[in-house]
Amino acid sequence: MSFPIAWLDLREPADHAARHSGLRGAAAALVGAGGLVVDLGCGTGSTVRALQPHLARSVRWRLVDHDAAVLREAGRRTGAETVLCELAREDPPIEGAALVTASALLDLVSEAWVERLADALKARRCPFYAALSYDGCLSFDPAHPGDPAMTAALNAHQRTDKEFGPALGPDGAEVLAAALRARGFEVRVEASPWRLGPGDAELVAALLPGIAAVAAGWDGLARSEVEDWLAFRQGRAADGQCLVGHVDLLATL
Repeated sequence: MSFPIAWLDLREPADHAARHSGLRGAAAALVGAGGLVVDLGCGTGSTVRALQPHLARSVRWRLVDHDAAVLREAGRRTGAETVLCELAREDPPIEGAALVTASALLDLVSEAWVERLADALKARRCPFYAALSYDGCLSFDPAHPGDPAMTAALNAHQRTDKEFGPALGPDGAEVLAAALRARGFEVRVEASPWRLGPGDAELVAALLPGIAAVAAGWDGLARSEVEDWLAFRQGRAADGQCLVGHVDLLATL
């Protein structure tokens, strides 16, 4: 599953603001001078920009993605090593890593994929830091009667196949945490929600049509209900509030 570079750029400030500072600092502290960080599903390199200020200048990065165009942009922006890899079907190239990272990935993957990742991390005794996994929480202020149904439709869609098999959606971080604990990892999970206000109107406005499109294809909602909700939400994008729940995870041995 690929995302446009424009969308990745639009969400990056909210992502950076939402990251749990304690887990980010603890993850960075695991990487010594000259160490290698491998970022899975790297996009344009947002994790590099989030962590680099907290790392030694000599830390190296290996950026991994299946989208060649996005990966080229990540390499251009960061100067890091890049690896084109179909993560849904290939083993993640984490050899030599002091830390493996991912952002906004765990809600897209399947339980089988999580188990394979957990096995690979255990085999290499490698810590893992995953940020911004969607947790199923979506709320708006002011409220609209259609909000619960729209959230339910979104969460149902989150569990459909995203090229990794049936996606874990909002359960992704929890399932990985359980898999890693079963393999002897110590796992910390902390909330990292987007808290969007009037200053984030462009991001909120970009979110809304996607949610509405998902809901329009869901059996529980009539098109007129979706259109009414979308019109209301678009009208309040510039002065309302929106919370999108995420969690960050850090696993160490």
